[in-house]
Amino acid sequence: MKIEDEIKSSISLKLATKVVLNVLHTQNIINEKFNIVLKPYDLSGEQYNVLRILRGQKGNPANMNMIQERMVAKTSNTTRLVDKLLLKDLVTRNVCPENRRKIEVTITHKGLQVLTELDPKVIEHENYFCSNLKTAELKQLNTLLEKYRNQQIQ
Repeated sequence: MKIEDEIKSSISLKLATKVVLNVLHTQNIINEKFNIVLKPYDLSGEQYNVLRILRGQKGNPANMNMIQERMVAKTSNTTRLVDKLLLKDLVTRNVCPENRRKIEVTITHKGLQVLTELDPKVIEHENYFCSNLKTAELKQLNTLLEKYRNQQIQ
């Protein structure tokens, strides 16, 4: 369905407007479906992202700055996200012994178990959105999105 039909626009849209609306609308649909996957685990997409970052540390702690730098949504409040994950026993938070101003966060066994349960569901979610595109189209879409996103600001 064309974006004009999706948003029920009766006016002709400029090409640049169509592109931005298509990207935003697609993002919203992907996020809505992803939130359905995460809902039984009482996780937000941002909390899931923190858990994935911590799993990638392979048992080594991460500080808040490192987590923030690796977040997909850079505007997320990392401290608040970690606090919520702490309440669910999915992470631990400790003061760094070498630098008492630095907080170290580590994923717990329970956090790893949650991700292990989620992994096949997330793969299914990703595959669903790629199912009507061929491999070459997916590569092209990825290339175009990266090119679109990585423009230099004038």
